[in-house]
Amino acid sequence: MKLNSKLVIIMLSLLVLAMLTLFIMNQFAQNDLVHEIQESSQEISKAIQMSIEDLTSEAETSRLPEYLNKARDKGINEINIINNEGEIIDSSDPEKIGKRREVRKLEKGVRAAPRRQAGATVLSQRPYEVVVPVIVGDEQLGYVQINMLLDNIRDIQHANFIRRLFATCMVFAVGIALTIFLARRYTQPIHRLVDDFKRVSAGDLSVTIPVESQDEIGELAAGFNNMVEKLREREVLEKRLYEAEHLSRVGQLASGIAHEIRNPLNYISLAIDHLKAEMLPHCGESSPELKELTDKIKEEVRRVNYMVLNFMNYGRPLKLRRVQAAYGEILAKSLPLVSDRLEERHIRVEQHIDPDLPPLWVDQELLRNCIINFLNNSLQAMSDGGVITLGASVDRESGRVRLTFADQGSGIREEDIPKIFLPYFTTKDVGIGLGLAITERIIKEHGGEILVASRPDEGTTFTALLPLQPGS
Repeated sequence: MKLNSKLVIIMLSLLVLAMLTLFIMNQFAQNDLVHEIQESSQEISKAIQMSIEDLTSEAETSRLPEYLNKARDKGINEINIINNEGEIIDSSDPEKIGKRREVRKLEKGVRAAPRRQAGATVLSQRPYEVVVPVIVGDEQLGYVQINMLLDNIRDIQHANFIRRLFATCMVFAVGIALTIFLARRYTQPIHRLVDDFKRVSAGDLSVTIPVESQDEIGELAAGFNNMVEKLREREVLEKRLYEAEHLSRVGQLASGIAHEIRNPLNYISLAIDHLKAEMLPHCGESSPELKELTDKIKEEVRRVNYMVLNFMNYGRPLKLRRVQAAYGEILAKSLPLVSDRLEERHIRVEQHIDPDLPPLWVDQELLRNCIINFLNNSLQAMSDGGVITLGASVDRESGRVRLTFADQGSGIREEDIPKIFLPYFTTKDVGIGLGLAITERIIKEHGGEILVASRPDEGTTFTALLPLQPGS
């Protein structure tokens, strides 16, 4: 069982125990309060009855002082009988007899009274005042005013609070004891783990911790063993890091060379423009053929310049200029650039494009660059001719466009497949190994991914998955 599950079970058990204890104690407290309120109500009723008898009788002696001595234990502090003119004609406090009260200020019913009673201490609850009109027949004879203190109820509530506090402390004490037990049970293997960590940090990579449980300690032991296994591969990783640093230096050098290539490319482009403007008008019937040739040269120079620019910016984020474009139109602009080489090697291109394929939301130049790179790889792998199949369809499950590039070439060795997208990795005699690396970057910048499937001597299929919209 997981440590989290154990802690949750403990907390739930403590919660249920605390709720059950508080519920039982609350029931007892309610019973005490109900009993106390019933007794106070009976005393109030008795006091009202006695006051009415004194008010309606003609007896000169008052029974209120004698009764009050017995009723103080039930919270009754003072009883006054007031006539309709507001004069106190009888009271449990003889000093108040003859004093006057404003009848308009007498509020009938129960209300909180100001602290002016002599028996009310600072620690007592606020006194309450009960005013009951005395009506005999259709005639109102006066009022009965009863001042009372609910100290008994306060004492019951205080005692109930003390009991609940004690019960809560007991529940938490049980929880703390269980927590200490679990802590001691789990700290011992943790201390062993700390010792093993110290051994590993000192260079001892032969340490292996047995996984004895399925809880967090077991997971920590398994993670520790996995970490040690990774550290054992340190030499291999360092070797790869050295190779990466070497490739980085080569890349910097190649980037500088690419920068120098752009100057002759610009000159060639300007020279082609000059030849088109000056020479083509004088070529007669050869003018259309020469114009097509110069346009192809111009397009190749532009594409090489674009590739050099991407090569120089390989380590920088690409700037996409997305537009909606039909995939067929992009292919129509890309295939003429490699048509001559396709004919030389007797390679045929077949297109299987879904007629319902929606327009792509892509950077046309960058996608053309990807297509040319895929075709160049196929050309280099198909020295004896064959068929290159270009497919395009919509993957309904993922909501993406699936572009496929399949050839019948020599294929890729299984151990080389993880490396083909690494910069400067190549198995060909020509090229610098950046084509697929740049292609992968372009596809990923579009929010897509590249899949590859290949078998030696059977061919290779590259699959590019692109989202239909930029944020999807």
